[in-house]
Formats: sequence, C-alpha cells, structure tokens
Amino acid sequence: MTGAQQAEAIIRPIEPHTETRTIDVEGQRLRVGIQRGSGTPLLIFNGIGASFELLEPFVQALAGMEVILFDVPGVGQSAPPSLPYRFSGLARLADKMLTALGYEAQVDVLGVSWGGAVAQQFAWTCSKRCRRLVLAATTPGVTMVPGRVWLLRSLWSRRRHRDPDYMVRIAPALYGGVFRRHPQLMRKFAIQLKPPKRLGYFYQQLAFLGWTSMRWLFFLRQRTLVLSGKDDPLVPALNGRILSFMIPNARFRLIDDGHLFLITSAGQVAPLVRGFLRAR
Repeated sequence: MTGAQQAEAIIRPIEPHTETRTIDVEGQRLRVGIQRGSGTPLLIFNGIGASFELLEPFVQALAGMEVILFDVPGVGQSAPPSLPYRFSGLARLADKMLTALGYEAQVDVLGVSWGGAVAQQFAWTCSKRCRRLVLAATTPGVTMVPGRVWLLRSLWSRRRHRDPDYMVRIAPALYGGVFRRHPQLMRKFAIQLKPPKRLGYFYQQLAFLGWTSMRWLFFLRQRTLVLSGKDDPLVPALNGRILSFMIPNARFRLIDDGHLFLITSAGQVAPLVRGFLRAR
C-alpha cells in the first residue's frame, strides 16, 4: 500500500454494519446494537462517555460472531437514568437487557477502559450468565496504578465527544499509540460519536468513584483474557498484569499500541479475542 493509500485509509469514514434498535428495560430506554453471527454471543461494555459507534471497527473485525453492544444510560441515544447507579446495578440492568433481547443462555463479556470495570462487575454479580471474560485497557478500580494525572482534565470533559477538532488535538497525548503518528485517524471515529448527556456522563464518573474489584478478583472463575496497550498514557500496562495475576484463570497479552488499541489495532486484536472465546 502506498503512502497516499494509507493516508486515505486513515481518514476514510467507517460504514456502520450494526443493527440498532431502542428497547425498554424496566422503564429504562436503552439503545442497542447487534451484529448477527454464530457461537456464544459477546456482550461489550464501552468506555466512558462513548456511544457504541466507537467500536464499529472492532465489531466488524469480529465478522461471523454474534455481538451485542449498548449505550449505557445517559450516553449516546440511551435515556438518562432517573437516579445515580453503581456498577452492580448496571450489571443487573445489562443482564435484564439480554433477557429482553431474547438471550437466555450464557454470554461472553468484553469491557474496554471504564467498561472493563463494569465487565468485571458483571462477571462477579451475574456470574452464572458470564462464560468468558475479556478485559481491555482497564483497571481494578480506584486501586489502579495511575497514568498521567494531568490528562484527567481532558478525560473527564464532555468536550472530547462533542468537538472532533479538539479530539484530534488531544488524541496523541491522551490515547498514545497509533495516534502519536496519525492524529487525524481520530477524526473518523470522533465524527460518528453521539455525545453523552451531561447528567449521564456525571453518573458514569460517580459510579467509578470508590469502586474496586480487588476484594473479589481472586474468586472469579471465568477464563479471562487481559489485554493492555504498550503505550497507554491513561491506563499503564501494569494494571493489566495485576488483573491477570489476581484472576485465577487469566492470561495476559501486551498490544503494541495505545489506549484505544481495540479499534486502532482491530485487525490484530480481533483474532486474539476470537481465538480465545472459541477455544475449547
């Protein structure tokens, strides 16, 4: 591929393939995305403030697998919650959402960044529903090894989800990896995001405060794949090593990319995830 072709591929818009709908789960309106496929369905919990369009490259790289995504309350096109929530409540809501969608059996679960914390909680709170677990660029909560603290102002601001130009400017320092060489790559992801509601974004931040999985990680029984980015300014790879050490049936893989390796290295990561989930 020539340099011109690579540049075109970087900025070419992503064509969504996910089937979307809005459902009611005990009074909470949730926007859901489903990629039809075979095998055990994969439920994905997304990062903070991001609508599930962000994960489209990764989902498409999992072609042939049944994948379920949703915008958490107050994010994307899901209605804001009436009250603040904890991760345990969000895990139970996701369980009820699966039932409402017609999924009665076990699912595999993947969580990225903030969503990785929710995925851990789902594996604990709804353990009978969760078969295998994949944790990407995430932490055990407030006991995490912190990244660069000065980046938190950009991380907690809703502006990055509303202003593509701002997102492009901060992407190299905030997310690292491929974005250090190709910051314009962020534009094609940013223009498709649906900004979170102010209250919904605040509730996401509030849910994370004081939360940790360290008390019960050792008791998780799901086979687990932990993935960390080698150049992740937000969540140093040491957090992934801690998770893989604490979870009995876990393995660790280091990805040569930054915080959003799930989408920027989808072609490399998707086969790892597929192989792990489909292995006997």
